[in-house]
Amino acid sequence: MAPGQDWCLQCGAGAPGGGGSPGWRGAASILGVAAVLALGAAAAAYAALSSGTPKPRTVTTAVAQVTPPAATTPVTPVTPVPTIPSVKSTLPPITVKPPKIPLTATPTPKGTNTSATPSPSGEGTTTTKTTPSSTNAGGAGGEEAQPSAILLDTNAASTYDPYKYPESDFGDPSLTIDGDATTAWTAIVEPAAAPKMADGVLIELKTPHKLGALELVTSSPGMTVQVYGADAKTAPTSITDPAWVPLSHSQVVAKKHVRIKLRNQKKPFTFVALWISKAPAASVGTPEAPGHVSVNEIELFPVH
Repeated sequence: MAPGQDWCLQCGAGAPGGGGSPGWRGAASILGVAAVLALGAAAAAYAALSSGTPKPRTVTTAVAQVTPPAATTPVTPVTPVPTIPSVKSTLPPITVKPPKIPLTATPTPKGTNTSATPSPSGEGTTTTKTTPSSTNAGGAGGEEAQPSAILLDTNAASTYDPYKYPESDFGDPSLTIDGDATTAWTAIVEPAAAPKMADGVLIELKTPHKLGALELVTSSPGMTVQVYGADAKTAPTSITDPAWVPLSHSQVVAKKHVRIKLRNQKKPFTFVALWISKAPAASVGTPEAPGHVSVNEIELFPVH
């Protein structure tokens, strides 16, 4: 060792007379080296393990099983019924008296409408209706049955034109039996012969009837008319034909609605003619604007 050196660098022994013990120091050095080598081996082993492929980790997941709740029936809420307080009535009780029921049947009063069932075609069928009369034989009020109008076919009415005037001079004759008083058959008043006329409305009854009256509705009051009847297969071609029987006298229609009582009520007739022989002064026009007469409705009534 060099002067002043406390330890030998070859063997680690201390200088004589020094404070260290050569044996202890050597053991400490060997332990230090051994510790360094152990640490290095551990580090190398760790590095070798880290460089390899790691094994996959198995993960086990526990799934909890949930049991669904049992289905329950919905409960409908019940609305409580309000309590209505009772109201004490102060009104007196009402006593209803039962009606008296007669022990015997009440007779049907006079004047009850009766009617016969019309035939399918309506030909020659009559119905009856009741109209009150003013007095009876004893002077007291009473009622007398009156027949209703004869039911006519829709084509029962036609224009009676024996002198062959132009067809354009006349209206639709079916309007005289349509039951509508606002419609009418019309006939032009020829200016050359005015106020005279020679035409009318012909009614065919299909089967013979005994006639009691004719009701006329017209918007030309003041015209002169006469009713004729004939019992033949065809209507006479002229008003002067003896087959025509006068059922009324020639008369001026004073009102818009008149009832003409007919004669020869014991004889049945198949054809009836409402003959117009003179127009009222109000219906006479001019050659440029001739006037006309109107027949709104015709009804025939049988003998009763």
